Amino acid sequence: MGWFEKYFEFERYGTDMKTEVLAGVTTFMTMAYILFVNPSILSNAMGKEAFNSLVAVTALAAGISTIIMALYARKPFALAPGMGLNGYFTYSVVLGMGYDWRVALAAVFVEGVIFILLSVTRVRSAVIHAIPLSQKYAVGAGIGLFLTFIGLNDVELINAATDKGVLLFTELNAHALISKPGLLFLFGLLFAAILIAHRIKGALLISILTTAVLGWVTGVAPWPSHLFSTPDISYTFLQLDFKGLLNIGALGVIFAFFMVDFFDTLGTVTGLSAKAGYLTKDGKVPDAEKVLLTDAIGTTLGALLGTSTVTTYIESAAGIEEGGRTGMTALVTGLLFLGIGLFIAPLAGAIPSFATAPALVIVGYYMMSTIKELDFSDPAEAIPAFLVIMSIPLTYSISVGIGLGFVSYAVIKAFKGEWRDVHPLMWVLAVIFALYFAYLGGAF
Repeated sequence: MGWFEKYFEFERYGTDMKTEVLAGVTTFMTMAYILFVNPSILSNAMGKEAFNSLVAVTALAAGISTIIMALYARKPFALAPGMGLNGYFTYSVVLGMGYDWRVALAAVFVEGVIFILLSVTRVRSAVIHAIPLSQKYAVGAGIGLFLTFIGLNDVELINAATDKGVLLFTELNAHALISKPGLLFLFGLLFAAILIAHRIKGALLISILTTAVLGWVTGVAPWPSHLFSTPDISYTFLQLDFKGLLNIGALGVIFAFFMVDFFDTLGTVTGLSAKAGYLTKDGKVPDAEKVLLTDAIGTTLGALLGTSTVTTYIESAAGIEEGGRTGMTALVTGLLFLGIGLFIAPLAGAIPSFATAPALVIVGYYMMSTIKELDFSDPAEAIPAFLVIMSIPLTYSISVGIGLGFVSYAVIKAFKGEWRDVHPLMWVLAVIFALYFAYLGGAF
C-alpha cells in the first residue's frame, strides 16, 4: 500500500485510488461553473477589467483551500468562493451600500479571522446554540431567492433599482424574454433542469458551455479570441482597505458575512458528513474543528487574493455519491482547479451572461430546499423565518434579512411569554441589529 493509501486511510473507509480519483473529477465537474459565474458577479463590483484576474483568483482560492481540506482535515469536501456571498458582496455591499470593493475585501478578511478564532475556541459552540434552527434554515432559503433575483436581473428579465442596499423597485421586462438572449437563457435553464432531473454529473457546467456555444454560433455573443492565457492576479491581490471599515455600518457588513459563512458551512458540512457516513451516534461530525478551520483559512486566503468569502460546497456531494470518502477526493479536485482554472480566463470572459444566469437560478433552487425544514405550525418560529426569506431578496441585502429575522424572533418570543427560550447571545445580537437599523434610518 502506497503513501497516499496509508495517509488517507483507504482501508478504513473501504475505498481505493481509482474510486477516489473518479470522485475528485466528478466534484470538479460539478463545481467548475464557479470559474465562470464568480468572476461574472464580482466584476460588476470591481470593474470589467478585473475579470481575468478574478478567474485566476477563483481557481487559486478554490484549489488551495480544497488541497488544505484534503491534507489537513482529510475529508472529501471541496471549497470555492460561495454563491450568495459573492452576490451580497457585489449587489449589497458595493453597489447597494456604496462601499469600495477593497473595503468589502477587508470585511471578508476580518470575518475570516473571526471565524478562525471561533473555530479554535469554545465560543464556536456558544454561537451555534444561540441561533435558532428556524433562522439558520431561513437564511439559506432567502439567499436562494436572492441568487434567483440576480440571475434574472443579469439577463434583464427584471429590472431592479436599489439605494443603500434597499430595493427601490423592480419590474418585469417582457420584451427581454422574447429576445435572442432571453430565449437562450430559457434554453440554458430548461437544459440544466433536464440534466439535473436525469442526475447527470456536471449539469450546470454542461448547460453553461452548451448555451454559450449556441450564443456564439448564432452570433448573439462573440466567439472567444483564444481559450487560454497566463494567469495574472495583480489587479486584486492584496488590495484590502481596512480604513474604510471604521464605522458602525461596516460592522453590520462584517457580521452578515460571518453569519452566512459560519452557518452555511455548518449546515453543508453536517449534510455532507451524513451522506458520507461520518456522523457519530449523537449526530456530531468527527474532526469538525479541522473542517471549520480550513473553511475559515480559505476565507482569509481568498480575501488576500481578491475574492469574496470561500466556503465548503454542497456540490461535494457529487463526489461522495461516486464513492469518495477521503481527502484524496478533495486533493484531486483542488489540483484540477489549479491545473485548469488558472489558465482559462479568455474562455471564461467570452461566456455571456445569458449562459451563466441559469446557473444562478438553479443554485437558488438548491438553496431554497432548506425551507422544508421549517415548522410552519409554530408562528413564533415561522413568521421571523418568513421575514428573513422575504426580505433578503426584496432588499437585496443578506444583512438586512438576518437582522429583521433576529429582531422579530426576539420580540415575538418575548410577547408570547417565551423570552427565556431566547438565548442571551441572541438578545445581544437582536439589540445590535436594532441599533444598526436605527443608524441606517438616520436615528443617530
